[in-house]
Amino acid sequence: MAGLVYLALGAAWATLSGDLIFGLWFVAVAAAGAFIPGEANQVTLARAYLAAPALAYAIHQQFGALAVTIAVASVTDLLDGTVARRFGTPSQFGGGLDPVVDGVFTGALVLGLAFGGTIPLWLALVIIARYLLPALAGGLLLATGRRPELRHTLMGQVSTVLILVLVGGVCLFRALNQEASGLLQAAEVVIPLATVATYAHLGLALRRERPVGVAEGG
Repeated sequence: MAGLVYLALGAAWATLSGDLIFGLWFVAVAAAGAFIPGEANQVTLARAYLAAPALAYAIHQQFGALAVTIAVASVTDLLDGTVARRFGTPSQFGGGLDPVVDGVFTGALVLGLAFGGTIPLWLALVIIARYLLPALAGGLLLATGRRPELRHTLMGQVSTVLILVLVGGVCLFRALNQEASGLLQAAEVVIPLATVATYAHLGLALRRERPVGVAEGG
């Protein structure tokens, strides 16, 4: 039912915005979501659907609409845990899905900003790597017979907050027609450093014998 609602909303948005090609994304996410159980997981998937509007608005530099999209995505990030506790359905799968969806949404956002000329492409790739590496590390642990504990870590939370504050701040400044070069320069220094710190944490985690948190969504 949730997938049908999301699909209908996505089709309406794609039609009204004229970005009909993005309608295929909504179909793909809805198809995947049909096999994902749980109310909380459906709330989490909202951010995957919102990746298409975020990409489109970022490319076209429609910063007002982009700000609303980011705000809605942030609300779903807060709600999914509450819904899981309300229905008594927190799970390892949900804990793993959350950072994956965060990565999809953030990746679409920063690629759109790069293609739209708001941030440099190399910075977008660094941010994508920040989310991609934990997923690859988790897969490596599973492939070697170890079962990683899917949980948030302090380093993951700090790096995610920094990305959202700095990149979101650049978007907000652009939306208000304010000079954003200083904030962008700060992002070009701070975000790579935070990403390297995340890599260092994962390197230590891979050397440990006990289960570790590798899927850091923030």
